[in-house]
Amino acid sequence: MSKVLMKGNEAVGAAAIKAGCKYFFGYPITPSSEIPEYMSKALPEAGGVFLQAESEVAAINMVYGAGGAGARCMTASSSPGISLKQEGITYAAGAEIPCVIVNMMRSGPGLGGIQPGQADYFQSTRGGGNGDYRTLCYAPASIQEIVDLVMLAFDKADYYRNPVLIAADGMIGQMMEAVEFKEPAPIELPPKDWATTGTGGKREPNIVNSLYLAAEELQVHNKNLIKKYELMEKNEVLYEAYGLEDADVVVVSYGTTSRIAKTAMKQAEKKGIKTGIIRPISLWPFPYEVFKTIGNNVKGILTVEMSAGQMIDDVKIGIEGRIPVYFNGTQGGMVPTPASILADIEKIAGGIK
Repeated sequence: MSKVLMKGNEAVGAAAIKAGCKYFFGYPITPSSEIPEYMSKALPEAGGVFLQAESEVAAINMVYGAGGAGARCMTASSSPGISLKQEGITYAAGAEIPCVIVNMMRSGPGLGGIQPGQADYFQSTRGGGNGDYRTLCYAPASIQEIVDLVMLAFDKADYYRNPVLIAADGMIGQMMEAVEFKEPAPIELPPKDWATTGTGGKREPNIVNSLYLAAEELQVHNKNLIKKYELMEKNEVLYEAYGLEDADVVVVSYGTTSRIAKTAMKQAEKKGIKTGIIRPISLWPFPYEVFKTIGNNVKGILTVEMSAGQMIDDVKIGIEGRIPVYFNGTQGGMVPTPASILADIEKIAGGIK
């Protein structure tokens, strides 16, 4: 299969269409604006519907409606736009509506800036809306990976009847790389006999709803949701890891930052510092188990993020206090450099961080 050079945001749209997405509802915001721009042309050509909503709030509620009717649908935005969608996301999780939500993260807080960031980690993994709910969350590190993960996200959304989030830093959306659109691995999906497709006079109407006024009923519903989330935690962990067996230092990072960390790791190896890498691909569920394979001889864990250190909590949970955890972070749209990461690796290896 031949490869094609594509910008990340456009590749997101192409992957969604390849995955069978028929409806896109969104509102432009940098650095994700090329996604609706691409979909506005390509999706109607593929027999789907593109609609630019009047706001992010309207867009996510349109997704709720289309997903509730059983259609494959998605929306995309960037950080503050995702914040506006949070009420609709928790409604969709509560009503068990499958959909895909792409966040091309920019720097914040508030309106922040249009440069790339990773400070939406808490929002993405803890849920920015109300109530006990979870969404699968994938963090791609390349254009090829975002293509693969968008296609996977549609299948997982349908399989679990749940929203799935793609959390990519804005650099992923703006860079260009060669990609190929491979056929995804087949997955047996449950029938959408719950969808509001009209009865034709042949059955009772389906009701898609997240409102339960009776406390007993809502508790039963929540416990059923929790069972589903437990299955996700058991079966949907994705990560990349290597060099952990005899590492002096282990670096943990995701997205574009992980690519920079790998460069620093290679530089450290040339200086004789054995360096391991853990790259979470699923931010939720987080790959806690892989941290148990790290030996106590490791001098330190270095977490690298374009944030004030939001992933550190999960790293500390995973390492269970056995090894010191350090941090290298940038904010405001600044991107970490291999030199700064290497300097921290050297300090940790020398026991002076």
